[in-house]
Amino acid sequence: MSSFLVQLLNGLAGASSLFLVAAGLSLIFGVTRIVNFAHGSLYMLGVYIAYSMSERLAGGVGFWFSLVFSAVAVGFIGALIEMVLLRRIYKAPELFQLLATFALVLVIKDGVLWIWGAEDLLGRRAPGLEGSVEILGRNFPTYDLFLIVIGPVVLALVWLLLTRTRWGTLVRAATQDREMLSALGVHQSWLITGVFALGAMLAGLGGALQLPREPANLGMDMLSIGDAFVVVVVGGMGSIPGAFVAALIIAEIKAICIWLGDVNFGPFSISFSKLTLVVEFLVMAVVLVVRPWGLFGRPQGTPRHSGAPEAPLRPAGKSLRWFAVALVAGMAVLPLLQGQFPYALVLSVDLLIAALFAASLHFIMGPGGMHSFGHAAYFGLGAYGAALLMKAAGLPMEASLILAPVVAGLGAVVFGWFSVRLSGVYLAMLTLAFGQIAWSIAFQWDDFTGGSNGMIGIWPSGWANNRTAYFYLTLVLVVVGLFALRRMLFSPFGYAMRAGRDSVLRADAIGIDVKRVQWLAFVIAGVFAGAAGALFVYSKGSISPEVLSVTKSVDGLVMVLLGGVQTLAGPIVGAVTFTWLQDTVARSTDYWRALLGGIILFLVLVFPQGLAGFIHDLVVKLKPNREAAR
Repeated sequence: MSSFLVQLLNGLAGASSLFLVAAGLSLIFGVTRIVNFAHGSLYMLGVYIAYSMSERLAGGVGFWFSLVFSAVAVGFIGALIEMVLLRRIYKAPELFQLLATFALVLVIKDGVLWIWGAEDLLGRRAPGLEGSVEILGRNFPTYDLFLIVIGPVVLALVWLLLTRTRWGTLVRAATQDREMLSALGVHQSWLITGVFALGAMLAGLGGALQLPREPANLGMDMLSIGDAFVVVVVGGMGSIPGAFVAALIIAEIKAICIWLGDVNFGPFSISFSKLTLVVEFLVMAVVLVVRPWGLFGRPQGTPRHSGAPEAPLRPAGKSLRWFAVALVAGMAVLPLLQGQFPYALVLSVDLLIAALFAASLHFIMGPGGMHSFGHAAYFGLGAYGAALLMKAAGLPMEASLILAPVVAGLGAVVFGWFSVRLSGVYLAMLTLAFGQIAWSIAFQWDDFTGGSNGMIGIWPSGWANNRTAYFYLTLVLVVVGLFALRRMLFSPFGYAMRAGRDSVLRADAIGIDVKRVQWLAFVIAGVFAGAAGALFVYSKGSISPEVLSVTKSVDGLVMVLLGGVQTLAGPIVGAVTFTWLQDTVARSTDYWRALLGGIILFLVLVFPQGLAGFIHDLVVKLKPNREAAR
């Protein structure tokens, strides 16, 4: 019982830190409706700034001053980001705002790398709180007791600010109805800037408070943003008390899992301590299935004004078809240039696989209207399916290339059945949860998947075991896959899918089972993503859990958004552009993330409709001018 109590106290300490990050994210989302991927980067900045200040200012006063200074500094950085960047794209689609915040993640990560270096930095102990107290015969850190107190104190202060001040009243009004607030004459720009600064300040404070517990490192941003997303969704979007309760629930469940350790059930043994990687996403999945708007959230209301209708997809014209044929023919002769450009075939295979992966995600995002943050799950299931079918079942490459997409499709059958019952950001977060569950299984199942080490020695059959032959195999399969996806979009099924996207009520009124159509679309997208994953594993000869990670899913989102959601060529253009930029920039500088993030920010600001969308709009504008000239 003493160890159980200590673990519960550890959970309370962890909950306070988790709440500070999630509260800022929830506050920002509640007012701006921006899914801020850069919030984890602000948390990381808080840790690094606190480290620098505590090292410069010796003594107890210096340490406590560094906490306050880092929180204020990160709050100022957050306000600057909102004024300089985000304020320019509030009228852009929400997904493009997400793309901009993801670009900020890349820029801030390399900025931290440039200033502080790649080594982990361990901070000083908190003066006056270095020791421990004895609880039922066990020692418990005094600093963790301080953290247990700081969470409720911050919750009370934020609650007073939001409920007892005029500014807080305006913030709560903006959370409920920004249009009505604007109609009442309230100037929202500075209000939103203040909210962003407060949210960033809470993230910076949460990071600074972690410095005595764990070293500052470059991986803190993605780890913290994943946990923060879970807390915000479980507690309810925009609910500060909900974020606190959700942080308590998740932190205590993790603590109990650590306390349980390895438990034997007859001949079976379950390691509950390993479940800490996935338990929060299991909680989020359960909550979203049972109560989609979270524990303290409110159901999404129907918007007062319907959005602009989606631009209709049209079959490609004759000129575009000839261009596609010429492009494929040009790629077919690429091996003839292998002597001059030996790396061209390797890069081309990567581009083709990325195009198929992005097209499969676009299939449900654009025509389907369903945003997925966990599409890498199906890419990874296809990759692991191909690897295991060859290594464990002894099947040849040809059979595994056929069966691996089926494995991914079965995963999409299960995940999609739950996901399509939600919509909007809640659907996206549920897909994120399922993606992380799949990643954790691959990461921890050492005996079957190789665990964190992955699997090696997965090479094509003899006839395809050279660069040229495998390039032609990939080219044929990807072209067939892209053509099949395009044909389905102009079939009755594709029209039914778009009808459900544009108006669920009207589609239901004419007899379309919208949820069943969306479920089938999920499965189709999963099958083609799995095919891309199978091609990927044979091109690299190895596989690791990174192909299932949230980073891979975000890469897919970036590809689709960079090219443009409203055009069928968009995901292909975006995949080629992003993969080529990533490869080229990574080989040209050590700070390739910052350069890539800057390029993405530029493209988002200049081409908010995506590269393919910009080209399409340009052609449409020039066409009447040419006809008038005739």
